Amino acid sequence: MKVVDGIYAYPWTNPTVNNANSYLIRAGLTVLIDPGHLQFLNQLVQSLRMDGIHEDHIHGVICTHAHPDHVEGMQAFAHRPVWTALGIREEAFLRDTGSEIYRMMGMSPPQLRIDILLKEGELRLGGEPLQVLETPGHSPGSICLYWPARKALFTGDVVFEMGVGRTDFPGGDGKALIRSLERLAELDTEILLPGHGNPVVGYERIQRNFEMIRETYYAYL
Repeated sequence: MKVVDGIYAYPWTNPTVNNANSYLIRAGLTVLIDPGHLQFLNQLVQSLRMDGIHEDHIHGVICTHAHPDHVEGMQAFAHRPVWTALGIREEAFLRDTGSEIYRMMGMSPPQLRIDILLKEGELRLGGEPLQVLETPGHSPGSICLYWPARKALFTGDVVFEMGVGRTDFPGGDGKALIRSLERLAELDTEILLPGHGNPVVGYERIQRNFEMIRETYYAYL
C-alpha cells in the first residue's frame, strides 16, 4: 500500500497472531524495514508484488530491533545479494541476553547475517539521506529511522498510536524509553509509521499522541 511517494506500508492486521508492520522505502535504493516473522514472509512478498515490487529488486533490509516479530524474516535474505542492517548495540544485545527472548517464546535464536551495524547519524540510500536515531527502552539497541524529505518517522516498537513499546522483556528500560520518546517528539514529523497498529498522520495529531502518552504512560515507566 503506497503511503506517499517512496513509502509503502504493509500493516499486520490479524488480531489473533502477532507480527510486525513492514515498510518499504524507495529512496534511490529499495529498502525493506522489519520483514517480520519468517513464517509470514511469503504473505509480505505477495503484497509487495501487488504493488509492482518484486523481492529481487530489494537492495537492503533494515530491522529496527531484534525481537522475533521484527527480525526473524531477515533469515530469508541470508543467501540473496541483499545487504542487511541492525543497530550496533542491538546486534551485541542479541548475541548476549537478547537471545533469552526467543527461548521465552519457545524459539531458537535466528541465524542472521548482519552486513551493516547502524549507529546514530546519517544513512544514505542511493544519495537520499535518512537519519538513524538510537532509541533504547523497548530494547537496548532499538533504532528509529527519520526521512527528512518526507517528514516520515519509522518507530519500530518505541511509540505507537496511543501507546508505547513494552519494557518488561529482557533489556527493557522505562526511563530510557521516556528519553527516546522525548527525542522523537522534537522531530518535525508528518507521518509516524509504527511497528504495530495504525500510522499517525499530521504534525498536530502526532504531537497530541505524544502528549497523551506523557499523561498516560510516563508514571508507569
